[in-house]
Amino acid sequence: MSATGLNPRALARLTAALNRLVEAKRIPGLVAMISRGGQLGYLESLGWQDPQHGIPMRNDAVFRIHSMTKPIVSVGAMVLIEQGLLQLSDPVALHLPVFDDVRVGIERQGRLELVPAQRPMTVHDLLRHTAGFTYEFYPSTAVRRAYVAARLGLRERRNTLQVDALAALPLMREPGSAWEYGRATDVLARVLEVVTDLPLGVYLRDAVFEPLAMNETSFEPPAALLHRVAEPFTHDPDTGTPVNLFDVRAQAALQDGGGGLLSTVADYARFLQMLLNDGTLGDVRLLGRKTVESMTSDHLLAIPRAIDVLPPDHGFGLGFAVKTHLGGGVEPGSVGSFGWSGSAGTAFFVDPVEDMYAILMTQAPGQFDEVRELFRQLVYAAIDE
Repeated sequence: MSATGLNPRALARLTAALNRLVEAKRIPGLVAMISRGGQLGYLESLGWQDPQHGIPMRNDAVFRIHSMTKPIVSVGAMVLIEQGLLQLSDPVALHLPVFDDVRVGIERQGRLELVPAQRPMTVHDLLRHTAGFTYEFYPSTAVRRAYVAARLGLRERRNTLQVDALAALPLMREPGSAWEYGRATDVLARVLEVVTDLPLGVYLRDAVFEPLAMNETSFEPPAALLHRVAEPFTHDPDTGTPVNLFDVRAQAALQDGGGGLLSTVADYARFLQMLLNDGTLGDVRLLGRKTVESMTSDHLLAIPRAIDVLPPDHGFGLGFAVKTHLGGGVEPGSVGSFGWSGSAGTAFFVDPVEDMYAILMTQAPGQFDEVRELFRQLVYAAIDE
């Protein structure tokens, strides 16, 4: 038995299962890590970092983490809340006046009607995805077609212009009425910029990355890291459609709070260890214990889910999905475990009951759910004591 209480034979099965995905060309390559009891229990790199050029995967590969950016931005917001510079109850319009007169889009008999929101969206709504925003790639509606027409997410558009474009669009939902995963964290990122008078990347560097020694996490990786960037297959193995992830070598004006960061497994592990430690890492206290407790608690309660993204046994906190009870979902875990993932193929979960966290990073958008669910199942299967 290992010092971490993880069964070596079960970990070998995990490696074999992940390697089968690589050999079957379901994914190009990956890095996977498990920490338990503050000790490294598993670290494997498999397959190819760059399948087109035959470059093997390495433990320190740099990945586009997409929506795993959101928990980091959420922590950045809570740092400001602990400094008294921001409040969960703040109306978003207090910091971004362009949202002072938002409208909700209601589709009636094929026509889109715009009605005033019944209450202002708040910073709390942004963090728990109840502000009324959506994503344009969900099933088509009149509001989502307006999102598509607005060409949201253009990397040449700065955060302020991105938010201005969002503010000109109708909301998908009445604020506070439903959980709908969408572009709320893009707006939260702009709130952080306004409150701090800093670009998002600079603020996150000062408030999160430097204190936690996350030295290889950024929106724009330096030239010295570019040879370690992981790349996807050129085409999805199921559909044959081209895989288009953003070009990390091209300069971008947008610092996308909803999905623009690049990171490594080692860097993200430091972020997760801080959360598992109730806000501390080494001598650094980034957040208070009760702040982390609140972030990783369910803030939805009876609020309905408008989009089927959360598993049925999960709620949502301030930046994380939170497991609220056992049973009802396909993924194992303890009540109170929390995590999130990124659509390019990255995922993590933290389990305070087991004093454990696990990270998986690949660049395989089409195989995202398949790999994530397999990984989580086999990690929990390795727990012996």
